[in-house]
Amino acid sequence: MTRIRRGYVARKRRTKMRLFASSFRGAHSRLTRTITQQKIRALVSAHRDRDRQKRDFRRLWITRINAVIRENKVSYSYSRLIHDLYKRKLLLNRKILAQIAILNRNCLYMISNEIIKEGDCNESTGKFKRCSPENELREGIVEISMIKIDKRSSK
Repeated sequence: MTRIRRGYVARKRRTKMRLFASSFRGAHSRLTRTITQQKIRALVSAHRDRDRQKRDFRRLWITRINAVIRENKVSYSYSRLIHDLYKRKLLLNRKILAQIAILNRNCLYMISNEIIKEGDCNESTGKFKRCSPENELREGIVEISMIKIDKRSSK
């Protein structure tokens, strides 16, 4: 019987692992057993840190937004801003708000001031509607016409 040369499949598998671990230092890139251990460890860390990265970025965005909002010297907090954004149905996520806070603070100030104005207007009128200058003007015209009607009826 002729001799069978083995090792093609095993060598291919090991070279694939060595390519993965080629940037590791020392025995972690040279010895097969340590390469397999380090590969498993690297993949576990990568899987775990993908979720952690999402958490960390969300915390960073929240911190940036809160810092810029509180810098405005208005007694307004991050939680209040987010609550009012949801109440007004403005679809701005935290990533976009953080970019606005860093690149264009005046825009974020305008957004927060507009929300504050709308909140004050809604609380004063007692109605849930968008309080714009046009609506205020219409309400003023209605009130003026009611006064004129009252004056005519009193004569």
